[in-house]
Amino acid sequence: MPTPLIQAVQADFQQRFGYTPLLVRAPGRVNLIGEHTDYNAGFVLPAAVDKEMSFAVGLNGGEKIRLVAFDLGEEFELANAAEISPSDVHWANYLLGVAAQFQLRGHAVPGFDCVFAGTVPMGAGMSSSAAVECGLAFALNHFLGTNLDKMELTRIAQLAEHTYAGVQCGIMDQFASTFGRPGHVVRLDCRSLDYEYFPFDTSACRIVLCNSGVKHSLASSAYNTRRQECERGVAVLQQHYPHIAALRDATLAQLEAHRDELGPTVFRRCAYVVQENTRVVDACRHLEAGDLTAFGKEMYASHTGLRDDYEVSCVELDVLVEAAKAAPGVFGARMMGGGFGGCTINLVAPDKVEDFIASVSAAYQEKFGLTLETYQTTIVGGVGAVAV
Repeated sequence: MPTPLIQAVQADFQQRFGYTPLLVRAPGRVNLIGEHTDYNAGFVLPAAVDKEMSFAVGLNGGEKIRLVAFDLGEEFELANAAEISPSDVHWANYLLGVAAQFQLRGHAVPGFDCVFAGTVPMGAGMSSSAAVECGLAFALNHFLGTNLDKMELTRIAQLAEHTYAGVQCGIMDQFASTFGRPGHVVRLDCRSLDYEYFPFDTSACRIVLCNSGVKHSLASSAYNTRRQECERGVAVLQQHYPHIAALRDATLAQLEAHRDELGPTVFRRCAYVVQENTRVVDACRHLEAGDLTAFGKEMYASHTGLRDDYEVSCVELDVLVEAAKAAPGVFGARMMGGGFGGCTINLVAPDKVEDFIASVSAAYQEKFGLTLETYQTTIVGGVGAVAV
């Protein structure tokens, strides 16, 4: 059943362009644990959720690319689809980058129209940008008859973000939007791209997101700086252990042995990543055992590492996690996403969700004088067409 938003997007498309579009939904994601591990060839544990981007897309029979950001009330037009290049319009680059990736693979992209809108909160660390990329990649794959598999569409979406949005993101966000499965989280090995689904029982535990209201831009220098610091650590370790191609291959003992050479900052960054990879593997074991309390402890440890060693948290996120620890029925909490703002992710007993929201909201209001925005999410399937 089409949502009211996708019906609105469809109506806007037909009013503007005068023909019937393909309707597509692409979910945002949460990541239960495994932060900043993806670009270090490590493990992540995301799930697609019911905050999503909705698209109406069609081939217009001409050469123009016409894009409409329905939520923003903004339009973008390119005169010739054969001459795609990065634009000054930030949001348009996520879509143009996808079309450019098809061209780079030798697929001619004709003129097309796209109206899109979303319920993924912007700047909340739920990967609205990846959902935008994956939605258009799905639609173009459909129209061009390219028959690219889901992993190739995932790569197209990731490379669009690298080349046109300027963010050297790992593959997790696009992977989760494409490969999501209802009622499951998915552990992705970001090196081999092997993946495994684990059931996540939302009747035993709800996923509640608390939005700090602090806006971040992943294109900011801090994200890329963390990536460079990890690469510096690998370069140092490789001189002693040639088999270490990424922090995925390193141990804490190896880091300790070369602490002075690494320097205090790079050591802390690398130690966090090595420990976080272990936490993801342990967390999956806890899920299989049905031990949500043990899973939650891994989440708290993840937040501590992100705060103290990786230094990508902020005071607002730290207050939310501390408030969660004090609230009833909480298994675990941590900051989620690139950092410096966005959301905390909290696992809460279903009968305690309302009490949790009231308790954490009161703490946030008292500390910052701000009204806390919260979202309860359901785990859903990945990108796909919407039947009218």
